[in-house]
Amino acid sequence: MKFKLFFFLTFIFFIHTHAQSYIFGKITSENGSEVQDVNVINIRTDEMILSNRDGHFMISGKAGDELRFVKAGYERVSLKVSQENVQSPMNVSLVRATIQIPEVEVKQGLTGNLKIDSKNYNKPKKVEKLSKEIDQYIAQKSDPRILAARPGEFVQPKGEGFSIGKVKDKWDDVDLMIYIRANLGDEYFANLKIDKSQIDHFIFYVFAGGFERKKILKYGFCSDADLYRFQRLVLTRISTYREPPIQK
Repeated sequence: MKFKLFFFLTFIFFIHTHAQSYIFGKITSENGSEVQDVNVINIRTDEMILSNRDGHFMISGKAGDELRFVKAGYERVSLKVSQENVQSPMNVSLVRATIQIPEVEVKQGLTGNLKIDSKNYNKPKKVEKLSKEIDQYIAQKSDPRILAARPGEFVQPKGEGFSIGKVKDKWDDVDLMIYIRANLGDEYFANLKIDKSQIDHFIFYVFAGGFERKKILKYGFCSDADLYRFQRLVLTRISTYREPPIQK
């Protein structure tokens, strides 16, 4: 009897310690409205789910995991899962991405003053001629002999200079790969006869085939038009794709 009780308690403890934990939560916008179809990605497990129409989500995870929340038109959010998040719902707020409006040149209008308007809109011919000559001079390449040192003059040694470095992009290729896979879905690649374990490799193969993505990585935003460009390039690359050999 004691042995059976010990075995039962051991079995319950085993289930409790190996039970899969889930992270629950709700995603809202900055104005408090629910946001649906948000890609929720567990970076540790690569699991991806979508929030429902009420903004709720449920994904397997544990304390210490990093969850990434991605949706077109919103700033990407990454959060660390705390022990409190495992025991109670996680509330996530997304902020809409800032859209940069091109600068508009405002030209001076007519003032009604003939003297002022004649200066602004009827430049003297001498001024126009001088402006053209200056533009032509600037466009010309300088003769290197003009700046060459004269005999006996000290010449400053020419060094390699320095670089301030490249401005860091908001995304890298891994971020873009995760975004494309989350939006197109594994079924899209399954229809192309791409094994699930080779989807990431195939996406990078398409990148290497000439997929222009500098602006996407710079601003961390992939539009529907960019996804369409990717799918068109897929059609030309799928015929030459070869799965990487399995290392033994």
